[in-house]
Amino acid sequence: MTKDDQKSSKVILETSLQSFFYSELQQFNEKSMEPLPNETIYYSSLVMDYFGDVTRYFENSEGKLKNKVLGTKFLKSSSLPKEERKRELKDIGDTALVICGYFSASLNNKLIDTRYYQDLGQLAYRQLNHVVPSAYDIPSFFDVLSHRFEKLAQVIGLVSEKTLGNDFGADDVYLIVSKKLAV
Repeated sequence: MTKDDQKSSKVILETSLQSFFYSELQQFNEKSMEPLPNETIYYSSLVMDYFGDVTRYFENSEGKLKNKVLGTKFLKSSSLPKEERKRELKDIGDTALVICGYFSASLNNKLIDTRYYQDLGQLAYRQLNHVVPSAYDIPSFFDVLSHRFEKLAQVIGLVSEKTLGNDFGADDVYLIVSKKLAV
């Protein structure tokens, strides 16, 4: 049995994708020398669940899927009304977190690397903290996410390696989604 056969033969028994990711993230977090707060693990599992619908990883422009241009979205967000700005900054931070964590392999040999998305995600969460100064009953929740972004992405990356292996990236997701939408 090949490694790919072993991966595809696993059966995962969870009540939801969110609970699956929470369990996986929590397992790796507990083994860490500097564990992240449980609220950040919970939030990350919600983000991973949200991106379980892979079409959310992309923008739909005139019926075509395109990669989100996070830098441009970030620049435009400063002129948006509060609720739209909140939504855009959250999307930028969350998308950057997924790219840096779960799909970091997709950035191998690319002009824009993980560091760019990490910086952008941290900036988005930091700005979001000004719009939403408290979440999950934690003051400066998004500021905490900003400061712990790299560590959180590493934990998500470990889950990615466990579930997908190292050779699966956003380009593969784009092909799957494109084929799914073409049917």
